[in-house]
Amino acid sequence: MTKSSDPKSPRREPTEMTRAALVQAALKLFGRKGFDGTSTREIAAEAHANIGSIAYHFGGKEGLRTAAADFIVETIQTVAGQALGNMQATATGSPEAAQMQLFAALERMVGFVVASPQAGEIVQFLLRELSHPTAALDRIYDGVFEPTHRRLCQLWEQATGEPAESEAARLTVFTLIGQVIYFRIGREAVMRRMGWHDIGAAEAAKVVAATSGNLKAILAARKRQG
Repeated sequence: MTKSSDPKSPRREPTEMTRAALVQAALKLFGRKGFDGTSTREIAAEAHANIGSIAYHFGGKEGLRTAAADFIVETIQTVAGQALGNMQATATGSPEAAQMQLFAALERMVGFVVASPQAGEIVQFLLRELSHPTAALDRIYDGVFEPTHRRLCQLWEQATGEPAESEAARLTVFTLIGQVIYFRIGREAVMRRMGWHDIGAAEAAKVVAATSGNLKAILAARKRQG
């Protein structure tokens, strides 16, 4: 009795592993082929799972798309939490401390979005959802996009004095995020133009230097305007 109820029991591992494999397979295939272009049979084959396990774990293909969206939310929330920290603590800090945190957040963003292999499948899935929004995008927007953008805007206000919800602050934060995202969605073009065979740690460090230079220039411009 005790053994079977233990959450760490080996008896539960195959089930949990199957569920995780199905989510990863769905994330990959929905991103590459689209939701309608991907069959449950293809997902099961990619996950090396029985096709019936999709209905067992998720109720069907739509439930699997929801699970993939939730996985994205959990993953990015973890990365954002590590990059942005406690916003209440930030609010009591100095502008210099907030600026340092912005640079650290930018570096963390590049490390995940540009250099992490996992980010490629997440971004592909997101691009599909942004092009053809579904309930999955609502979950991702509410769980990641809006709160993370809002937190960055709050950090921007602390760093510059510019109101967090002003149009200028919100647009600036979008430009900071957008420049990083381009290095993922334009990855192939970037590698060709730069003569890189891959974007690993060394290349990501160069991207960090370039994007940090842009942030430094924006901060300097805001200071002159103030």
